[in-house]
Amino acid sequence: MNLHDFFFGVYPYLAGTVFILGNWLRFDREQYTWKSDSSQLLSKKYMRVASNMFHIGIICIFFGHLGGLLTPHSWVLAAGITDLAHQYMAMILGIIFGLTCLTGGIMLWLRRLYNRRIRATSRLRDIFILGWIMATLLLGLSTIPVSWGHAGHNDPATMIALTTWAQSIVTFSPVPAAIAGVHLAFKVHVVMGMTIFLLFPFTRLVHVWSVPVQYLGRAYQIVRLKRVLAR
Repeated sequence: MNLHDFFFGVYPYLAGTVFILGNWLRFDREQYTWKSDSSQLLSKKYMRVASNMFHIGIICIFFGHLGGLLTPHSWVLAAGITDLAHQYMAMILGIIFGLTCLTGGIMLWLRRLYNRRIRATSRLRDIFILGWIMATLLLGLSTIPVSWGHAGHNDPATMIALTTWAQSIVTFSPVPAAIAGVHLAFKVHVVMGMTIFLLFPFTRLVHVWSVPVQYLGRAYQIVRLKRVLAR
């Protein structure tokens, strides 16, 4: 087995297995470490803007990749979206949310590096995982000029190859050869993205599972005022 077949035929399942088992074991055995280690109390400067930009950007990027790569090709065409239109949509949304996430992430990263109070309470893995996400984002943004050039020549082959490969992975019938001819920047971006899932259980990223979505549907609180009757 060559490196290409390993990274695009075996590594996705390795990363996925570590992701699932690692999250389960950490929640089961290390619940006191299951937190985001918020630093807002130490310094609020630029925190809200940076955090909102980073989280909005990364959530949109995640679901954009999920929908863009895993939606069957026939469904996209049935919706009246051509391959080129699909590619342009992916690039435009990628630029918008990629730059939003990158800007917020760099602000958070620099804050952890150069704010002495926050640096003193930061773990090395906090700084590392944020830097890794930023590097993955930069690589993703670097693929856009390549994609734009392909689209300008009416060539959606790379997008089709990536979706074919991604869908083969989730259906447990991997076809590494599907992206053999894809530009190296896309391949490195994909491998770094999969590595985020591999590292996920060992970092502060686990806090995403604790988002209090129950607040959206919780019952109203009834507040009763205690009245003191004058005699």
